[in-house]
Amino acid sequence: MQGKKLYSEQLFKSFQLSQRVPEDNFYRRLKDLFNLQWLYKETKKYYGSEGQQSIDPVVFFKLMLIGYLENLGSDRRIISTVSMRLDMLFFIGYDIDEPLPWHSTLSRTRQLYGEDIFKELFRKVLSLCIDKGMVAGKKQAMDSVFVQANASMESLQRKEVLKDVDNYTDELNDEEKILPDTDLQNDEATKQDLLSVVSLGKEPVCNDNKWSKSLSNHTLQSTTDKDARVSVKPGKTRRLNYLAQVSVDTANHVITQIQSDFADKKDSQCLPSLVLNTIDNLSEHGLQIEEVLADGNYSSSEALHTLEENNIVGYIPNFGQYKSLRKGFSYDKRNDRYVCSEGKILEYKSIKASHRNGKMKQYRSSSKDCATCPLKSQCIGKSSFKTIAVTIDKELFEKMHNRLQTPMAKKMKKLRSSTVEPVLGTLVNFLGMRRVNTKGVNLAGKCMMMAAIAYNLKKIMKWQSKKVHTEIKELRYSLQSLIFFLTGIIKRYYLITD
Repeated sequence: MQGKKLYSEQLFKSFQLSQRVPEDNFYRRLKDLFNLQWLYKETKKYYGSEGQQSIDPVVFFKLMLIGYLENLGSDRRIISTVSMRLDMLFFIGYDIDEPLPWHSTLSRTRQLYGEDIFKELFRKVLSLCIDKGMVAGKKQAMDSVFVQANASMESLQRKEVLKDVDNYTDELNDEEKILPDTDLQNDEATKQDLLSVVSLGKEPVCNDNKWSKSLSNHTLQSTTDKDARVSVKPGKTRRLNYLAQVSVDTANHVITQIQSDFADKKDSQCLPSLVLNTIDNLSEHGLQIEEVLADGNYSSSEALHTLEENNIVGYIPNFGQYKSLRKGFSYDKRNDRYVCSEGKILEYKSIKASHRNGKMKQYRSSSKDCATCPLKSQCIGKSSFKTIAVTIDKELFEKMHNRLQTPMAKKMKKLRSSTVEPVLGTLVNFLGMRRVNTKGVNLAGKCMMMAAIAYNLKKIMKWQSKKVHTEIKELRYSLQSLIFFLTGIIKRYYLITD
């Protein structure tokens, strides 16, 4: 006989979420994993003693975690998704007939809480990872990734023109932040046109194809998010982004530090703060960093000094312009000078500042010596003298260069790419860090921290399941061994009795 289900809502019903959510459900196990009661004390300073009650701090952070665990891109989607999931309602402590907070409350609360609350939550979760033996602390792989800002390229406008047009022209001539694929840097007519466009206040600039390849953070700014910066990677389109800096422990790929920065900032400028913040996170638990693995973008004098001062061994390829040896020139350490293959001397002249190299020592030859040199065309071309610039931290770069020639360095390179790159891919593609839904670098940092917290929590949950599975496997092996042993004793007994 064919069945037919008729549905009619009951006026009264006995229902408990705790009975409907399975024991092995992810959010049920996550609810039992760690206690968030400390949030009440830490967030009390943000509220007054009068007025309506706000959203529960614990509920707020649990909703935020759901957003990143489920890769939900907006606060509205978080509320909509939670309202239809029994396990999520059980996780946040709401019953099926309780109205959830309004989605705009999440946005306001995120702005209300200071960054220190988010950092403390990140450290609490990191502590759980350390307590379970998931973090070794000795080797840290570091890398960065662009995170799309909540702003459109169409929001770009020219910055205010300086009162002194001559000074403004000088700034354009000294521009060092023009993005790749631009052919307008040395075009004087273009610069004059740019001045006229700025002075007339014409906008938006991104709709004019004439300027599409000369988008510069020095001259342009988003009207909707002033902290967002235009940036691009090879083969990608230009966007307004933020920069996420991540440190990952190589033992079990746990994130030990994450921080936000402006997208036009170089990785080498971020390394010192990234290293020091990671040290702070791990030193609380008696863990000490011994080695740092990073790519060539992190190479600079300041970065190498930071590693040296903290007794950390680095595996960071020197930047492309660095040269261990000068072909055709030998260094006279005693007299602090260079000598070319023709016996001509390059004397020390001055010190010049440089971002990557720190301070640079300038060595220069005599124009008289170079004028009669048979190798002039090959060495200096149309110039009248030869100049060699060498960083004053040459010993640090040499030390790094020699270390990278060892077999261990090749292993560390593979270890770095196999550790941090999958973590960044997971954060961007599956944990809501492809694009932030906030404005400003501080709020972007909170979003990145919540994504890292969600990642570490998933690692803990998998670690627990793996540990239980391993324990069951070991118990099964022990039982099999015991059965085999008892079987042998029984067989011997029957042989003796017979």
